[in-house]
Amino acid sequence: MIDFEERRDELLEEIEEMTRRKQYKALRDILVELEPADIADLFDDLPEEMLPLLFRLLPKEPAAELFVELEPDVQEMLIRGFSNTELKEVLDELYLDDAVDIVEEMPAGVVKRILKHADPDTRKSINEILKYPEDSAGALMTTEFVDLKRDMTVEDAFKRIRRTGTDKETINVCYVVDPARKLLGIVSLRTILLSDEDDIIEDIMETHVISVGTLEDKEDVAQTFSKYDFIALPVVDKEDRLVGIITVDDAMDVMEAEATEDIEKMAAMLPTDKPYLKTSVFETFKSRIPWLLLLMVSATFTGQIIAKFEDALGACAILTAYIPMLMDTGGNCGSQASVTVIRGISLDEIEFSDLLRVIWKEIRVAVLCAAVLSAANFVKLLLVDKMIFGNPITMTVAAVICLTLIAVLFVVSMFIISNTIKLTTFDRRDEIAIMKMVGATDGFIRWPFVYEGLLLGLIGAAVGFSLQWLLYAAVTRGIANSDTMQLLRVVDFRQIWAPVAAVFAGVGILVGVGGSLTAIRKFLRV
Repeated sequence: MIDFEERRDELLEEIEEMTRRKQYKALRDILVELEPADIADLFDDLPEEMLPLLFRLLPKEPAAELFVELEPDVQEMLIRGFSNTELKEVLDELYLDDAVDIVEEMPAGVVKRILKHADPDTRKSINEILKYPEDSAGALMTTEFVDLKRDMTVEDAFKRIRRTGTDKETINVCYVVDPARKLLGIVSLRTILLSDEDDIIEDIMETHVISVGTLEDKEDVAQTFSKYDFIALPVVDKEDRLVGIITVDDAMDVMEAEATEDIEKMAAMLPTDKPYLKTSVFETFKSRIPWLLLLMVSATFTGQIIAKFEDALGACAILTAYIPMLMDTGGNCGSQASVTVIRGISLDEIEFSDLLRVIWKEIRVAVLCAAVLSAANFVKLLLVDKMIFGNPITMTVAAVICLTLIAVLFVVSMFIISNTIKLTTFDRRDEIAIMKMVGATDGFIRWPFVYEGLLLGLIGAAVGFSLQWLLYAAVTRGIANSDTMQLLRVVDFRQIWAPVAAVFAGVGILVGVGGSLTAIRKFLRV
């Protein structure tokens, strides 16, 4: 086996040089020693005009495996260059789930050509799988599996595996069905190998079978794989008839995609399924600009509030030095809370019923973090800033800054947890699916969640506004009672409460309603 990572650059040079010299036999010998995934990696850095030639040098089976590993744009380029015979040969070597994935990524003209040259059974199976929702188990499964009858002997099972196993996705697990194709049990290849030839399959099969429905969300399917360490998972319809299986490699792809989506959401970006270098500048721009605009508008309000204290900050300029610290600490606190909670939801560790427990826990964590940080900052202000750097820090100013730090951490934590509320719809996906199947319209399902989001947003806005008022009053009293800060002029909060309240209410409604609409949109596709 070639150590690919160490020889990658050397291999690229060798392949380009052999291609120029038309040393095709030596080039083929190099390619067949590589894994299909490694060849696909090399294809990303090779000139596009070389790719069809290199692909044609490979034998049929490795070529089909390579084709699955390639990026969609490279697959499309190769398909457009294939003859009808070449296209049929590649399609015949593909597993059904891989063929479905390719069809989903290709434009309509290419899809039409693929289906035209696929054999009738494959074409029928592809069309059946494409009928399922994009995020469902049905869209993820393959129909290529080994099925056995319960009255078969082990010897009969071996004969069937040898006869049909070549074209199956996996033979490590076989599925026992009755004449109506209802799933009765499973039996591993290991069990069959260790049993006597005269043993009956019904006697050695496992009857306690964990399966998923065709409409099950693919993220739940991935969680099932993770929980039980399966290598394959049967998919059944409403009548418990076995219609397909999902293999662990497909589940891993789902896990990777969902993890990427969660990271992009946490980074305030619209999720995308394209690699970074394959995403156009305009597409990257569209994924980032909505949240940047929202954050800019919110920062504008923050700037306006700070501007109201221009005279006070001018009289005691040292206070401005602590604005970045307060904002950065609040942002870091929010990022930590967001990552922790979203990960818990992704791993199914947090359910909707745990909402109050999560909020209560995060409040306590915020208070403890704020207490430690404020104490450390108080010492820093008095010892470092005043004694070392000589900044004119008073006890009152230090106390005000530390209290502000506590309030910022508390409010930011509460705001981030409101983000969790947007995701609680995930726990109600089954309820939504049932309502859809009995004929409920999208509007009928959506409005209760919108009202709930509106209510939660307004409650959060009211809590935030109240905390803001209390904090402002405390700061005002601290300045008024300080002999060293009498030059500061503080605007009465009663003069500005109306626009501040409007901002809080607007942001609360936006976060609550927007979060509900975003969360439920995915589960309306049933």
